Amino acid sequence: MDFNLGDLFEHAADTWPEREYLVANGQRRTYAEMEARANRMAHHLAAHGVRAGDHVGIYGLNSVEWVETLWAVFKLRATWVNINYRYVEDELAYLFENADLVALVYEEAFGPRVVGVREGLPLLRHSVVIGDGSSAEAAALGSVPYEEALAGASPSRDFAPRSADDRYILFTGGTTGLPKGVVWRHGDVIMALGGGIDMRTGERVRTPADFVAKGLAGGPLVSYPIAPLMHGATQWGVMGGSFTGNKIVLSARFDAAAVWSLVGAEGVNLLIITGDAMARPLIEELSRPGASYDLSTLFAVSSTAARFSQALKDELLERLPHLVVTDAIGSSETGGTGLTMVAKGVSMKGGPTVTPIADAVVLDESLKPLPAGSGVVGRVARGGNIPLGYYKDDAKTAETFVLAADGKRYALAGDFGLVEADGSITLLGRGSVSINSGGEKIFPEEVEAAVVAHPEVYDAIVVGLPDPRWGERVTAVVQPRPGLAPSLESIQDHCRTRIAGYKLPRYLVLVDRVERSPSGKPDYPWAAAVARDSLS
Repeated sequence: MDFNLGDLFEHAADTWPEREYLVANGQRRTYAEMEARANRMAHHLAAHGVRAGDHVGIYGLNSVEWVETLWAVFKLRATWVNINYRYVEDELAYLFENADLVALVYEEAFGPRVVGVREGLPLLRHSVVIGDGSSAEAAALGSVPYEEALAGASPSRDFAPRSADDRYILFTGGTTGLPKGVVWRHGDVIMALGGGIDMRTGERVRTPADFVAKGLAGGPLVSYPIAPLMHGATQWGVMGGSFTGNKIVLSARFDAAAVWSLVGAEGVNLLIITGDAMARPLIEELSRPGASYDLSTLFAVSSTAARFSQALKDELLERLPHLVVTDAIGSSETGGTGLTMVAKGVSMKGGPTVTPIADAVVLDESLKPLPAGSGVVGRVARGGNIPLGYYKDDAKTAETFVLAADGKRYALAGDFGLVEADGSITLLGRGSVSINSGGEKIFPEEVEAAVVAHPEVYDAIVVGLPDPRWGERVTAVVQPRPGLAPSLESIQDHCRTRIAGYKLPRYLVLVDRVERSPSGKPDYPWAAAVARDSLS
């Protein structure tokens, strides 16, 4: 059976109408309430010309309105576009134009940026503002206040039949370049990201009843994805969690103390983080003198989409030894590709060593799947349920979605890896940011993992700077722990026990704060610019 996201949510709402579905910033929605309000927003958008296949932008912090709009758009067989709230006007103008938005639901605080790019968007014909609409920008845009839009529309479910071929687009900025829209069929993305294929067993869900059975097996799980909804990890925490009747907790912004308080207040079972950028402040908050939290319901922490250093994994398990901690890998282009159960004291070559999901492989330079234990570094890829390509970018689509030597179509994740003798895959890092020094390819993630284990380092990003002799030299941009200033020599001595000599940082730049995206991904262009300016 092929699936549609809107259909699956409606099935969940019919199965568990009175279950609590969403808690966000003090607001609560049961499944029935979410269903009725999403229906109202869908009817409002339809009344203002949104049709099947149209693109509707969602621009705001995590909120119930974000999620209500998400389901409303899918109910119409339209496609919503996630908008990075950190973008400045030039980036925003590019994304709005590239995504062909016909409607926009935005948070009132972001109104000035919308006004700044509005003139260059001839397709944008309607907007809804999350707020009371009293700002000058909302008036200038003719935006309808969110609650007013819902109040004037029907809560009925009376929409046209949907299809597994309906589109879901995930816009991703990645680590370099302009944002790209990854286009998925609903039927494929549910398998790749929505829980349709069990990442541990490879078992496929066949009917909506199979999702329900998972939700009934142990009662509702309470999960708390911390990243912004513009990030795929939280989107799928919200969407995939609904299919099994889970309760989802969201926050507008990340604050470690507030996270631990909510874990206790809402009975959170699963915390979903994105690597070191969230793990470190969460661990430090637990270490704060006088800190006391009720974490009795929490039994699992899952990290995805960003580096999760072994040193921090060890610290987390030291403080909360009862937790089941997992590190999942994947990308917007592949969906999930592997998962590992975290243990203390594991030696990491770069990224984690994971058990691959069905259809995940490593391809060599001639696009042949590498056998286990070959020792050859290749590109991590996934076949089977993968995207159609990039929105309006045929050239990039041809580079990323390839026909391999075995006759199968694969999505290349951008990561390089090794297939170990037991069939597991070790992630080495992203080829797009790799450093070439003296003919050796160095993956920044591996060096970063070694650097951040230094006791005086709080965070780090590693980049390559031009060098007349070696081509590039490894440069560490480091945020020290408060009151400390590690030397290059001490970092090199520390790293020698973890990585080969040719991978050691040759330059060190200390900064007040390492810049990362709201989801925790490293800002490599920022780090490279800071390093160049500091060492020029």
